[in-house]
Amino acid sequence: MNASEHIDQLIAGISDWRGKTLASLRKSILGADKEIAEEWKWMGSPVWSRDGIIAVGNAHKDKVKLTFSHGASLPDPENLFNNGFGGKVWRAIDVFEGDEIDERALQNLVRAAIDYNQAKAKKKASSGSRAKAAKNTDA
Repeated sequence: MNASEHIDQLIAGISDWRGKTLASLRKSILGADKEIAEEWKWMGSPVWSRDGIIAVGNAHKDKVKLTFSHGASLPDPENLFNNGFGGKVWRAIDVFEGDEIDERALQNLVRAAIDYNQAKAKKKASSGSRAKAAKNTDA
């Protein structure tokens, strides 16, 4: 079974509002960029990635949590993040029954996460090529 099938199965197994909410968040995330990949990690968590992890989704007893791996570094002009402010890296959106998430704002946040991942990958590749060039001149 591939990751998308695992996520389909997870959502189908949650028969209350949390399943519908997770399905809606998933649709919005995937709608933000056609190159987003779905992954299945950590023994049962849906993960959305492009050039690195964007977000992890989990249904809890009283909420659906969408955790952005580098949320602390992302602009959030619509104030979607409502959890994780004590940390230096991740931020989360906790969605409770009856909450509505602005799809446009969520997709903008997802695109900002992709931009962050791509900039980080570019910086890493650039510093790696500089280190290789320096090594070659030392020889």
